[in-house]
Amino acid sequence: MTRLRLLTALGLVAMAAVAAACRVGGSGKRVIVIGIDGMDHGLLEQFMGEGRLPNFSRLADEGSLSPLETTMPPLSPVAWSTFITGLDPGGHGVFDFLLRDPATMEVVEPFYAIGPEGRSLNIGSWVVPLSGGDVELYRRGQAFWELLDQAGIETTIFRMPVNFPPVIGGRSFAGMGTPDILGLHGIYTFFTDYPPENQEAMTGRLELVEVVNGRVEAQLYGPPNALRREPTTTTVFGAGEVEYENPELTIDFEVHIDPEAPAAKIVVQETELVLNEGEWSDWVDVEFEALPYLVNVSAMGRFYLQKVRPDFRLYVSPLQIHPDNPAMPLSSPEDWSGDLHDVLGPFYTQELPEETKAFSEGIFSGREFWEQAQFVYQERRRALDHFLEDFDDGLLFFYFSSVDQGSHMLYHYADPEHPLHEPDELLEQGIRQLYEEMDEALGRVLDAVDDDTTLMVMSDHGFSPFYWGVNLNTYLLERGYITLRDPTRVTDLPMFTNVDWSRTQAYAFGMGGVFVNLEGREQGGIVRPGEEYNRLLDELERDLLALVDERNGNAPIGLVLKTREEFTGPHLELSPDLLVGYNRGYRYSWESPLGEFSEEIVVDNDDPWSGDHTNDYRLVPGILLTNRQVSVENPGLADLTVSVLNEFGVAPLPEMIGQDVISDR
Repeated sequence: MTRLRLLTALGLVAMAAVAAACRVGGSGKRVIVIGIDGMDHGLLEQFMGEGRLPNFSRLADEGSLSPLETTMPPLSPVAWSTFITGLDPGGHGVFDFLLRDPATMEVVEPFYAIGPEGRSLNIGSWVVPLSGGDVELYRRGQAFWELLDQAGIETTIFRMPVNFPPVIGGRSFAGMGTPDILGLHGIYTFFTDYPPENQEAMTGRLELVEVVNGRVEAQLYGPPNALRREPTTTTVFGAGEVEYENPELTIDFEVHIDPEAPAAKIVVQETELVLNEGEWSDWVDVEFEALPYLVNVSAMGRFYLQKVRPDFRLYVSPLQIHPDNPAMPLSSPEDWSGDLHDVLGPFYTQELPEETKAFSEGIFSGREFWEQAQFVYQERRRALDHFLEDFDDGLLFFYFSSVDQGSHMLYHYADPEHPLHEPDELLEQGIRQLYEEMDEALGRVLDAVDDDTTLMVMSDHGFSPFYWGVNLNTYLLERGYITLRDPTRVTDLPMFTNVDWSRTQAYAFGMGGVFVNLEGREQGGIVRPGEEYNRLLDELERDLLALVDERNGNAPIGLVLKTREEFTGPHLELSPDLLVGYNRGYRYSWESPLGEFSEEIVVDNDDPWSGDHTNDYRLVPGILLTNRQVSVENPGLADLTVSVLNEFGVAPLPEMIGQDVISDR
């Protein structure tokens, strides 16, 4: 909870303002990079061959189209960090979506860290912060646009992943890693008078309400109030010691259900809105009062009235950091987010706002997910028009998330071989439509590009179907690498609760990593560094590659890499000891990343999250299109970093591992 208490707009979060380098005139050079998360090279070529993507075909004919080698593991934060810095994971320190503390085996925030809370003044139950609480980006290495900015090049970076808080230099807006107003990665709230069957598995907040005379009273929840503390527990035998906590900020609201029509009026603070069943609201601004008359926390959200009867069902999106009055840093310079709000109106600010969780957890149907995701795309599409109209000089980077999020959630509609396949005339064409929407957006970009502008369209990775999940921890248990304290209790115990670390050699954590229980690193480490460690890695590699899916004879794992042989750089202490790349159709199971065990090693995937990319990186390349020529056969993400710098005549840093791969026409 400490992290949440610090992540508020109560004077605890501050970014140092750094003056931009003085510029006289422009660079005389324009480069546009369009980042499309998750666009797959194979699907792109297929849809181009079907004649669906005329603008992609035009760009490929006039310039170049190539697969783009992704990182290992091919996870978005890893891949985008390599593009940002030109370094491999050992250099930028990002290896996964998840990060564990080896001393406690607890999950810690992988994208940003909160500085010391600093000094404060206590006045009764109120706490007045005087210093501290800064947010620091975990990713290491220097962003390429910092180098451009230092060279006097204008840079505009919109929604670059792994850029929260945003790097100072030029203009940049935070992307993947940006939390909601709670300081979490997208927590929706679901209000109902009839709890769903899967409520224990919900990651969103479930609020049970009563409908009394057609009226519902409820509350929206904000972050803990860092300006107030309340006693919770008095320790009887501890000399009267009292524990304190920061109470949650709340806002009361009401819902008035129409007695005849399937509709309701929602009243929240100064806003009244009427929604029909199945209708979304536009953005609703809310203000949480942290210190009466003095300090408010601004947020905004969208309401979706799913049903009014017989069951009441109201969904409220994760409350967003408000761009016009951000509680946490969204942009550099800080006031740029407000400028964008003035031009674009309100828009989603959390990292990946498409509501995949609500769909996976049964709150949304597939079509409800599609409708909300299309709203996100249309917001982003309008932003693209603004940036193209405003772009005169230097570098413009613009990011789309819709292909990635849609490919995760819609794969089973398009793939008859998927265990969860179901026919749906609209959604089975969903992924194609997402590519077609990107084609329309690309047409808009091509209209803004002249002969002197370099255009690059790239993605961080491709996609594979996700048919079967593999619980690596269950496999390591079966092979004797893990020992349980109570062998009769295998399932439903998270975070290695039942593991006997004194007799455990290795374990899986995260989305593609296997860690050795190493002496001196893990709190209960037993494996000695050196010869014993190296011998164990060899054994693990052989056993992992030997795993067979007994139901069909397939080998789920196609690649195992030893990170300390594969990567360079100063941050290998954060890395897994082995990285596992799955063959097509396979992925880690839902239980394995957080240290749970299952009865079977390989299971069918029964979640709408039906496409993925945690494979052998060679199976899921991204894409690179450019109006120039690609000068090598197999370019990689780090090559693009150097290529962008070279377009402006800026030398790459010595530690960057890429090469320039873009040549003139």
